[in-house]
Amino acid sequence: MTKVRDLVRSDRRLTVRMISSVLHFNRQTVHEMLTFELGIQKICAKLVPKILTNEQRGNRRNGCLDLLEGIESDKNFFRHVITGDETWIFEYDPDTKRQSSEWHTSKSPRPKKARMSKSKIKTTLICFFDSQGFVHKEFVPPGQTVNKQYYREVLERLRKRVHRVRPEIADTWMLLHDNAPCHIAIFVNEFLAKKVFQWFRSHHTRLIGVRVTSSFSQNSNSTSNVVILELWTTSKRS
Repeated sequence: MTKVRDLVRSDRRLTVRMISSVLHFNRQTVHEMLTFELGIQKICAKLVPKILTNEQRGNRRNGCLDLLEGIESDKNFFRHVITGDETWIFEYDPDTKRQSSEWHTSKSPRPKKARMSKSKIKTTLICFFDSQGFVHKEFVPPGQTVNKQYYREVLERLRKRVHRVRPEIADTWMLLHDNAPCHIAIFVNEFLAKKVFQWFRSHHTRLIGVRVTSSFSQNSNSTSNVVILELWTTSKRS
């Protein structure tokens, strides 16, 4: 028992066959010792988008605390937040294995599903929404890359759209987007800050930047305040 425990602790990726070969035990005996006597089982690693460092985890925690402070100070905080991102759109939406499962008796044939074929249509959709629903959406033209120039044009159309569909928050809305390269480009930041008269930075360096800029106005030449909030998850914006 002790030999099996020590061997597993030395390399947790060993298989039952490898353990039985090293210790000269029967494979069934090794399996019973692992599962019943030691109470351990082999678990597959969980896929995550990125392994975060302790600093990045701390930054994310502090960012969430800042948002909670905003909610506590203003219960309607999220009603003024507009967020958005890009996503790929295909011509089909296949069911997953679990979604396509059906109830059948032991004698009924197993259902079949055709293997997913390559989509003939693949385009990018940019959408912005708030707590009430979609605010602005548009498809990226074929062959067009979502770079800093194109994203700046999208933000300009978004500003105009907010005044048409969300006039009640036209003077107080906040933009929340991630730290994609086209979002944090200097060219885009200069566009967002070209009429900045205030700059707020939290005590967490480069974590949350809040910019107060002049908004678009169709009815007059006067400017009104629009808060543009950018959330960065690391101190290096990466």
